Amino acid sequence: MDALVIGAGVIGLATGAELARRGVNVIVAEATGTIGSGISSRNSGVIHGGMYYAPGSERARHCVAGRRRLYQYCRERGVPHAKSGKLIVATTAAEIKKLEAIAATGAANGVEGLLMLDGREAMALEPALSCVAALMSPETGIVDSHGFMVALKGEIEDHGGNIAFMSKVAALRRSAEGWAVEFEAGEDSLMFDAVVNAAGLSAPGIAAKTEGLAAPFIPRQVLAKGNYFAFSGRPVFRHLIYPAPVDGGLGTHVTLDLAGRMRFGPDVEWVDGEDYAVDATRAASFYEAIRRYFPGLSDGSLVADYAGIRPKLSGPGEPVVDFLIYGPAHHGLPGLVQLFGIESPGLTSSLSIAGQVADALLDCGEC
Repeated sequence: MDALVIGAGVIGLATGAELARRGVNVIVAEATGTIGSGISSRNSGVIHGGMYYAPGSERARHCVAGRRRLYQYCRERGVPHAKSGKLIVATTAAEIKKLEAIAATGAANGVEGLLMLDGREAMALEPALSCVAALMSPETGIVDSHGFMVALKGEIEDHGGNIAFMSKVAALRRSAEGWAVEFEAGEDSLMFDAVVNAAGLSAPGIAAKTEGLAAPFIPRQVLAKGNYFAFSGRPVFRHLIYPAPVDGGLGTHVTLDLAGRMRFGPDVEWVDGEDYAVDATRAASFYEAIRRYFPGLSDGSLVADYAGIRPKLSGPGEPVVDFLIYGPAHHGLPGLVQLFGIESPGLTSSLSIAGQVADALLDCGEC
């Protein structure tokens, strides 16, 4: 089989590596000049435990399975990572019920090691913290996301595959021979037996250029910008610290990188288009949110850092829409898999999602 994977973010690279391992001839088409230039380079690098997502959902299944595979992959391939652990904190008595609900969801999803702590126990672990209770997730960690993507790229190339940079897809047409793919550069179309649309923010646009794909399989995408602010002082936490979840996200939380630097974010800013500038005036809302669990945060200690855009499939106040992974069994088009709404925990889920995509293509008799 010859397969084209559209998008060299973490999902596209993981899919390309999985297909290449299974003997598929893989080309990954990337519209820009580098890997991971979109969503994949603009997240917090957290390896999620899997306790937030509805049992039985794609997010729950892929997060837990993907996390286990990701830790193993990082160990085997030498990708820098750390199982730092996370505290989800309640700052009011009313929020304790949220933690209990998260713990119950995590147990249903098979998340290992979750432990409820009272405020005294949590603050003994993190003296700068202020809370009345906390849920400990020892399986949560952080990863060098770029290093992970470099390892996936290397795997693709080791198996004879290639990354085609500056290759923006213009149209996909199904024929008796497979998929004819046209590129904006204007060269002749290329034929592939299978195509995977893993284009992230551009995935709905690619789907709209796919001949024969019915409208119900091209979902509405809503963009949620997440801003991050860096802490200018010495880090005060050893664990990731998350507040109780908020509408549209997991709350403004403490993230740590592998060098020990501390950041806060992301918030949720609903936007109409891609804009990665961080408005420094948003720091005011960060101070207010962070001081609920870190009252010692001093004025002037937050510095605008970076922002990412999440490709959500539901807007503010709407029920959360799960990852959408549409294969031939859904839309009826042989040799085609479309991926939509792969936001958090997409990085954690990537290796598991890649396995499902490969199964959908290689188990399809018509492919």
